[in-house]
Amino acid sequence: MKLYLDLLGLILAVVLGIYVFLFGFVKKINEWRYVSSFGEKKHSLPPGDMGWPIIGNMWSFLKAFRSNDPDTFIYNLVQRHGRTGIYKTYLFGSPSIIVSIPETCRKVFADDEQFRLGYPISTKQLTGKKSFHSIPNSEHKRLRRLTTAPINGHEALSMSLHTSSLGPVLNQLWGQLRSFYTDLNYGMKSAAINLPGFAFHKALKARKMLIKILQEVLDERRMKSEVIDPNVKRGMIDLLMEIEDEKGHKLPDEDIIDLLLMFLLAGHESSAHVAMWAILYLHNHPQVLKKAKEEQEEILKKRQSVGKGLSLKDVRQMNYLQKVIDETLRRASVSFCNFREAKVDVNINGYLIPKGWKVLLWNRGVHMDPEVYSNPKEFLPERWENHKPKPGSFLPFGAGSRICPGADLAKLEISIFLHYFLLNFTLEQLNPGGKNVYLPIPRPVDNCLAKIVKIE
Repeated sequence: MKLYLDLLGLILAVVLGIYVFLFGFVKKINEWRYVSSFGEKKHSLPPGDMGWPIIGNMWSFLKAFRSNDPDTFIYNLVQRHGRTGIYKTYLFGSPSIIVSIPETCRKVFADDEQFRLGYPISTKQLTGKKSFHSIPNSEHKRLRRLTTAPINGHEALSMSLHTSSLGPVLNQLWGQLRSFYTDLNYGMKSAAINLPGFAFHKALKARKMLIKILQEVLDERRMKSEVIDPNVKRGMIDLLMEIEDEKGHKLPDEDIIDLLLMFLLAGHESSAHVAMWAILYLHNHPQVLKKAKEEQEEILKKRQSVGKGLSLKDVRQMNYLQKVIDETLRRASVSFCNFREAKVDVNINGYLIPKGWKVLLWNRGVHMDPEVYSNPKEFLPERWENHKPKPGSFLPFGAGSRICPGADLAKLEISIFLHYFLLNFTLEQLNPGGKNVYLPIPRPVDNCLAKIVKIE
């Protein structure tokens, strides 16, 4: 019996030794492949680890973002390596540097000379060649200049007060478009594997359908524009079709469609989720809800006294509601990070960011950093009272020259929605306190099933 136990113990020891050896060996493969080649320069790399071969640290990332506390991912980095605000890792198929405090984020966002866009292949393929996710800085500046008026110009913002900036045709199609956008969104940061069963494959099919629908809308609008009809309402799509560059050339349909795909995704898919979170936060904080509603009732009284509809001037008087929206943008952090890529070797705060490595500007990490926002998990619109965020500390729309061009339009749409909702409806969530999911975008598992009650 003793001999049997000794033999069993020896076998277990050998198996454990092999496991530890293989575990240590395999775990070091990424480190050897991506770090050791730098020689002495490797000591200048930020702290962190490269994770497992092929998958890197995606398992840790997914584990955190599929839990009820996605911020454990960045908190674990801080706990293990200190609050350096810059860490090496391997995510989304590339060796990467995470930056997660305002100072480091500001430096990367502001430096177009040394950093370019670095979105995953899946994102670039799904948003198109002329999307702001893909084009180089020179083309970005050109398109941004041409499209500023259709997105954030006075006419575009004024139209949004009374009808969706999409225009009447796309308004009618939005129910159909939305299901395709859901599939597109799920594929944006997935592995670019074009095989049935993978999110990217389904997203590519959704993109093809969206292109087909939007091309039909363009053709229809072009035909109607030939007939002068003052009763036909104009929308963003009409304004984009009218754009002319410095040579008098209009944007080709391919460019317009790529821009529309992006605007619809960012301006409506993301804005809808921010509006949803704002309603949830308000109804979970009765005193905040009361104060926000009283402000809207006061604006309504003034408007009725002059007999006019909601105006841009009214929206600009919604001071408390803007604090609610800013706090929602911070707390929900619909976009958890921005992607850049180092064009050359870059030194930030004494750390090396190697040429060709991705740089992940971890917006959510900044927004949930207790050294930047006290009690970051609390919903506190009052924190924005007389508060001007320091550069790099408030990043819902990114920063620098690549800041989201539709930021003003998105906040206006959310303000209009909340104005009418607070005045006319109340929410009764069917599954209050339920679990949330955070990929590809934060939302309740049940998509916020609720009873909307009309206020008499």
